[in-house]
Amino acid sequence: MLIGELSRRTGVKPRMLRYYEEQGLLDAARGPNGYREYAEDAVLTVRQVRALLDAGLSTEVIRAVMPCVRGEAPEIDMCVDVRAILGRELMATEERIGELERNRTTLAGYLDQP
Repeated sequence: MLIGELSRRTGVKPRMLRYYEEQGLLDAARGPNGYREYAEDAVLTVRQVRALLDAGLSTEVIRAVMPCVRGEAPEIDMCVDVRAILGRELMATEERIGELERNRTTLAGYLDQP
C-alpha cells in the first residue's frame, strides 16, 4: 500500500510515517516509480508505535523493544533486556512526576501569597 493509504488506515499523517521510517520503526520498500510501498502488517506496526509513544516512550526505546511487541494493544514479551529498559523508563517517569509535584507545590505557594 502507498503512504496515503497507510495514513488513512492509521490516522497518522504521512510526514510522521516518514519519520517513523527514518527512526527505524517502520519499513517501506520502493516501487519502480520511487514511491514508498508498505506491507499490510505496517498498519499494525504503526498502531503499536503510536501506543508506545502514548505511553511516553522515545523512538529510541521503541526501536529497542519492537522485536518483543505483540498485538495491537500492544503486549510486550519480556525478551532479553526489555524488562531492564522498561524499568529504567518507569524510573525516569517517576522522577519527572516528582519534579512536577515539586513545581506544583511551588506554584501553589506563590498563589497562596497575599
